[in-house]
Amino acid sequence: MSSLEEQIREIEDELKNTKYNKATSLHIGRLKAKIAKLKDEAVARAMKSSGTGEGYSVKKSGDGTVVLVGFPSVGKSTLLNSLTGTKSETGAYAFTTLTVVPGLMEYKGAKIQILDIPGLIAGAAMGKGRGKEVIAVVRTADLIIILGDVFNDRHIDVLVKELYDAGIRINKPKPDITIKKSGMGGIRLNTVGTATLDLDEIRTILAENKIVNADVLIRGNVDQEDFIDAMFGNRRYIPAFVAINKVDLVDDQTRGEIENHLTEQFGQPPIMISAVSGYNITGLKDAIYNHLGFIQIFLKPVGGPADMEEPLIIRKDSTVEDVCNRLHRDFVDRFRYAKVWGDSVKHDAQRVGLPHVLADGDILTIVTKL
Repeated sequence: MSSLEEQIREIEDELKNTKYNKATSLHIGRLKAKIAKLKDEAVARAMKSSGTGEGYSVKKSGDGTVVLVGFPSVGKSTLLNSLTGTKSETGAYAFTTLTVVPGLMEYKGAKIQILDIPGLIAGAAMGKGRGKEVIAVVRTADLIIILGDVFNDRHIDVLVKELYDAGIRINKPKPDITIKKSGMGGIRLNTVGTATLDLDEIRTILAENKIVNADVLIRGNVDQEDFIDAMFGNRRYIPAFVAINKVDLVDDQTRGEIENHLTEQFGQPPIMISAVSGYNITGLKDAIYNHLGFIQIFLKPVGGPADMEEPLIIRKDSTVEDVCNRLHRDFVDRFRYAKVWGDSVKHDAQRVGLPHVLADGDILTIVTKL
């Protein structure tokens, strides 16, 4: 075991044995910051030493990118084939997939890129088992499917921990924290709303990263982990859900026990599927579509009728500028104004600008300079 991993283990043990209260909060914050710093160093070392793996550079395409994350032999390749028709090699042994295999799933008008990656193992965040290359692909995803099977459902938490150690935060909004280093003046804190962290905790955490002068702005309620994440500034916040494969190989009672356990553990029920038999694959496609937060926009040319047959698929909270960029790179430069009919405006045919946020079902006309 490397010295960094030994240090992490020792501090984690100390943290487990320290009860949280007001008197120990500063010490706990210091320990958490130390662990985060050491893990970042370990991950950076693995990224540097592993080199570039052939087949791991995948260009994102379609309306969203989904990555299948799971242990070896849980059926990722079979599931990719079932969702997309892509021929990813399958076999009854571990590590069948040695590179990233992309596929395209077309569903409800959306084109969704699905990536089958090599199976993660414990220690992947530190570079084990091609962990560096695999984690790098996961960090680019718009959605993560954490895939287990009915024989390995208790290991889902290991996958979640590996993602966390690699700086990936699943199903968590990015905390609204700004840390601006300065040359003097110590740590100055401003908060909007009710803050649970006090100035001493913030000073202690920042000191572990050798930051002694900074202006800090916190909006909303954040905890020590949120602040540590903001301090490093390299975290990825990605939606995710759990799917359990091979449910056709167990009885209803076992299936129910697995569902209950994972629902209790992660706060949402897993999607129960069988990639081989096709059981609930449509339900999985619905979950993918809904988690990606797609909305439909109908384009209306100037002076003509709206095209209600082929909607433009965009992500929730997209703006008129996002649509312009999707249509053509010159649209933003030539933009004059847009007209919108639908729920995002107060009245039909309302004129809006590039920053306007669109709603599902809106009809949009873009007027450009000649």
